[in-house]
Amino acid sequence: MGDIIRLLPDSVANQIAAGEVIQRPASAVKELLENSVDAGATKIQLIVADAGKTLIQVIDNGKGMSENDARMCFERHATSKIQSADQLFALTTKGFRGEAMASIAAVAQVEMKSRTEENQIGIQINTAGSKITKQEPCQAPVGTSISIKNLFFNVPARRNFLKSNQVETRHIMDEFMRVALAHTSVEMSLHHDNDEIFHLRPGKLRQRIVDLFGKGYNEKLVPISEETSIAKIEGFVGKPEFARKRRGEQFFFVNDRFIRSPYLNHAISSAYDELLAQKTYPAYFIFFTVEPSFIDINIHPTKTEIKFEDEKSIYAILRSATRQSLGKYNISPTIDFNQEMSLNFSAPPKNVQLYQPELPVSSGTSYGAKGAHSAAITRTRDEGWQKPSDGDWQKLYEGLPQETPIQQEITTVQSKLSVDDETVKRPMQIHGKYILSSIKSGTIIIDQKRAHERIVYEQIVQSLALQQAPKQQHLFPINIELSSADSKTLSGILDDVQLLGMDIEPFGKNTFIVQGLATYINEKNVKEVIDEILEEYNESGSLTASKKMDKLAQAMARRSSIDYGKVLQPEEMTQLIDELFACDLPYSAPSGKPTMITMTLDELEKRFG
Repeated sequence: MGDIIRLLPDSVANQIAAGEVIQRPASAVKELLENSVDAGATKIQLIVADAGKTLIQVIDNGKGMSENDARMCFERHATSKIQSADQLFALTTKGFRGEAMASIAAVAQVEMKSRTEENQIGIQINTAGSKITKQEPCQAPVGTSISIKNLFFNVPARRNFLKSNQVETRHIMDEFMRVALAHTSVEMSLHHDNDEIFHLRPGKLRQRIVDLFGKGYNEKLVPISEETSIAKIEGFVGKPEFARKRRGEQFFFVNDRFIRSPYLNHAISSAYDELLAQKTYPAYFIFFTVEPSFIDINIHPTKTEIKFEDEKSIYAILRSATRQSLGKYNISPTIDFNQEMSLNFSAPPKNVQLYQPELPVSSGTSYGAKGAHSAAITRTRDEGWQKPSDGDWQKLYEGLPQETPIQQEITTVQSKLSVDDETVKRPMQIHGKYILSSIKSGTIIIDQKRAHERIVYEQIVQSLALQQAPKQQHLFPINIELSSADSKTLSGILDDVQLLGMDIEPFGKNTFIVQGLATYINEKNVKEVIDEILEEYNESGSLTASKKMDKLAQAMARRSSIDYGKVLQPEEMTQLIDELFACDLPYSAPSGKPTMITMTLDELEKRFG
């Protein structure tokens, strides 16, 4: 048998490496932005067309590259960041592997222009599929401009796996925001299809957060700060009342590098114990400063996962710092065990004159007429103590019940036992969650939220079939402000949202105005409904258009349905039951979970033995 193991051609090896590093347009954006930061840039521009499939361009004013460096950066494992393995545990830069530019060049057409401050003339290099097609001097400002055109032009299978433009654009914006949050001293801008999405001026972290996620975030944040021998922690956590139904603005940075860590996320969640509603998530922007030798960032090609030398201590410090911050700003409930609550009186106003009470003493028993007589004593500011004359004591008993408490209880029970059959058949609510209703064969227990979800979902589906949802116009329109990322996503699906039952239009940058709503949408829940739709849309990027619309309809039904804990009147429960059984599929919610369970008389009799 002959030899069968051979070295791969460089072009094939580069494409394989590109598959690990450049998974989508956002991956290329991340690598280019981090290279600009490592180059010492104070101004970075990101220009994107067609969600990065046609063009990704990053322009910076960093230190630039010489002609030789410009050519070497396209070689695999060529880097200026490290020279030995020991330096892997003392990294202060974003990049270090020397794979980014080689991987990008393997799957795209790249044009680079760069100039250093020492040179009067810059260098231009063009590549396509790892091959240099052009290299010549050019006029260029100090810094580097890299244009990536027709990403995955030579790997059509990879290009076919890309999601919709809205989804890919959202991933690009996520990468941009991560770099922008970690480097608030850098001026950064993002243009997409000739629209300016962000223009961020240098400033402090709080201002950068507000610029990225909207003005409303200023009041939602609580600062967090802790410094130990293991790590320094700074940043902000969100107030519990602003927690959202989706994991949106949650960021960890270690030495200004964005990371993902479910373990540390659990530390934050546990610090919010008993402060959050079920299935809601707080925002946080946490920055760790750790000695580089205490962490290992070379465990994943995308460098978004790191290993701490003492992860348990980091967990404990983060949880404690978060809890302390919430308590310091009177968000976390506290109990003073040194104070007797029964003695916790508020001081009277200064202009109120205090009088010592004069209690009359009776020689007889304190009960009966004299006791009632004493209790009836009143006082006014101008008149001294007043008491009714002894001859009026009968008036004290006017209006009092003639029956004893025991007699009243017997009367109440008798009245309950004499109710008519119609009253017994009325539905009954249990714990603000379930509706109990009798049927001929026994009884049914209905989950009120799931039942309403099914009702609203079928109303939405019917509206989609008619291509028009019945809307009620509002006298006072509702303004909704979103982050730039959410605004971009919503703008791309406005037609779908309007079909779902919202008369909504853009109203300035990152602001939308809602003129009317379908009858099944509560006006108070508009923002939550939009958040749910955006979350569902971002998660369903790979689905077909019809499947995606169905997911959006389910999301709207979830947020538009009544919540657990809402007290319903008998008439409301009856209407809910009638509408549920008028549905095509009344026995399950859109999620597939049951809306009701039935207990027959036979089952009840077996339970009682």
